[in-house]
Amino acid sequence: MVCADDYGLSRGIDEVIDRLVGAGRLGALSCITQGPAWQQDAHRVASLRQQARVGLHFNLTEGQPLSASLRQRWARFPALGPLLLKAHLGALPRAAIEDELQAQVAAFEDASGCRPDFIDGHQHVHHLPGVRQAVLRWAAHRQLPVRSTARVAGPASAFKARVIEHSGGRALARALAVRSLPHNPVLLGAYDFVQADYRSLMQAWLAQVPAAGALLFCHPGPAASLATGDVIAAAREREAAYLGSDAFAQDLADAGVQLGPIWPQAAGFSPRTTSAG
Repeated sequence: MVCADDYGLSRGIDEVIDRLVGAGRLGALSCITQGPAWQQDAHRVASLRQQARVGLHFNLTEGQPLSASLRQRWARFPALGPLLLKAHLGALPRAAIEDELQAQVAAFEDASGCRPDFIDGHQHVHHLPGVRQAVLRWAAHRQLPVRSTARVAGPASAFKARVIEHSGGRALARALAVRSLPHNPVLLGAYDFVQADYRSLMQAWLAQVPAAGALLFCHPGPAASLATGDVIAAAREREAAYLGSDAFAQDLADAGVQLGPIWPQAAGFSPRTTSAG
């Protein structure tokens, strides 16, 4: 399953993701409900769910909190580095973070008219200590899939993969197993956003897809995002071009990999298994 992150971050990103879903190149998309474009584009979710899973991209590092309780602590979200430090020092405001999760869920449901099909985290914040407990309680209540970050495979640097796994990914996976919540056995798609040959990265990821399946996350977007100060704008453009190309379909066929759902079917979802359209 290929999942595009950051839906709602800009109209251009949303349009690219819409197009890739329509072409059968994405099986899921994950939404930032504080994103500048979320309120404008959330109405599309109901139709997108006929072809792809649509989840909540829980965000604690970009923009402003939605909940009053967390806004009292943080006028703006901290950057990832300070958030990691606070999480591992046990210094996060846990009750306020749980309120923030509920506020982001409500923003998803109120604007889209749908419930999220799964949950993950912007910059993997959902697995951090002090955050994952709230995520697990919410996901267990609804019996929804959660993105596992316990096993990061592929051409990402060993350092980046280990940081993701050991900053909370492995602890999250253990908790998911105890609660019998659906989750991906392997996570693909991590890289530095600098590597210009996205096709070679994809070929390496596809070579490591196990028989049980994998979740590959991506960040496609338009060239226009270069003008918005988006630090990964160039990478978004490269990813979008490749995912929409015949080369992607050829690489899937060469690797013997099919695109399709890896989690139990959610209400309102009509899966379409394909080799890329």
